[in-house]
Amino acid sequence: VPPPPAYTPDEQSPEPVWPGDGAPDGGPVRLAGLPVPIGPGPRVADSKAAARRSAPPGGGLAASWSRGAGGPAAPPVPAVPPPTAPPDAGPASWRPWRFRMSNDVWGTPTLAGDLVYVTSFEVHALDVATGRRRFKTRDVAWSMAVADGRIHASDGPTLYALDAADGSDLWRMPTDAWVYSLKADRGTVVTGTRGGGVQAWEAANGEKLWELTGAQTDFETPEAGPVVHDGTVYVWQDARLRALEARTGQERWSYPIGDAASCGGVPVRLTQASDGYVYVAAGTRALAVDVLGGHVRWHFESPAVFLSPPAFAPGPAVTGGGVYLTDYLGTVYALDATDGRDRWRIATEARSATEPVLVSGGHVHVGSGKGLYTLDAVTGTPKWRFQAGGEVIGSPVAAGGRIHFGSADHCLYTLDAAGGQLRWKLATGGEITGTPVVHGNVVYACSKDRCVYALDAVKGTGTAPRP
Repeated sequence: VPPPPAYTPDEQSPEPVWPGDGAPDGGPVRLAGLPVPIGPGPRVADSKAAARRSAPPGGGLAASWSRGAGGPAAPPVPAVPPPTAPPDAGPASWRPWRFRMSNDVWGTPTLAGDLVYVTSFEVHALDVATGRRRFKTRDVAWSMAVADGRIHASDGPTLYALDAADGSDLWRMPTDAWVYSLKADRGTVVTGTRGGGVQAWEAANGEKLWELTGAQTDFETPEAGPVVHDGTVYVWQDARLRALEARTGQERWSYPIGDAASCGGVPVRLTQASDGYVYVAAGTRALAVDVLGGHVRWHFESPAVFLSPPAFAPGPAVTGGGVYLTDYLGTVYALDATDGRDRWRIATEARSATEPVLVSGGHVHVGSGKGLYTLDAVTGTPKWRFQAGGEVIGSPVAAGGRIHFGSADHCLYTLDAAGGQLRWKLATGGEITGTPVVHGNVVYACSKDRCVYALDAVKGTGTAPRP
């Protein structure tokens, strides 16, 4: 077995932002004593290929798309040039920055307080204002969740917690199996381990609260692991969807959702919503289930399987409220949350992504293939479409009348949410990983060029005071 990968010191200061000079993707990682390669999960191309393999045969649905009031998609333009002069150092100014790692960066950045946390083998904590690193952990972190002042992470066979302010050790526990899924909610850490295990841990001290075995083993990926929300853990076990009390593991209810074959060979995906229902996508079915009692309010059948969980928008249907889904053929569905009525459906293009659609400001935004499509949430009328140079990665993010998203063409894009016009884009040296995060008029993103970027949400690499 080859020795562990060498860790190169990366103590350099943050750099001004300009188009990145990329680093090549590394190969599989092997750690001493383990016979197979491990890592944070499949690369983007591998994930999409796996999703295509899991989808039923039958080919793609021809998209019938008419451009709406937004007009034609804006053509790509050259990357925003770097600022010609550094900004003032005064407190009213802010300087876009990037921090370059010596190892691969993956996933979505996490913001908490005045720090942004990213995984690059270890967890790195960067100052949101300056990009300077406060600390990095000494352990590998394939999975990470930041909550309640703690970093919860796993190197695979070990679960550990660190102080989120300085990275000091709080506790660590062996998990007896490889952790592939990790989530934290209301003082409870929930892990999924290879071989069908699910465990709940006390977040403050690492005490194991409960454990079960025999959960689904068909799809052991982070997005298909157990889900925890508002004190309820949802587990797919013995062809049933089970809702468990997060602190005790006691079953509240279960529903015969079916096994992997009856769910179309794709994992069950779900979203617990603010209206007291959990919305479930199970193969070609969508269901609304009462969170407290497990009673099914309605179910909906589609012609093709859903790869992503439902998205819920509060409010009546006349204002854009409802449940929104997209199947693997790229058809977007708008369902009435009260009775499951099919309000409208619109075809885009074949979609292998596992992220839900985004509902914001009366619009539905969905990344399908290389296109970002925007629909009117009430009527389904197509508004605009923007074509990137590569497949859309992660979910689009809406903030301040703008849409931010990353692409496999190595670019981070910012569009006008209403009309789809390109406001700016940044060309990096690698694929954007995960989903951008917007906070305080700053957009944070990671790239496979081993850099973390913090950009002005309005001007990109331009400089402007932050409100």
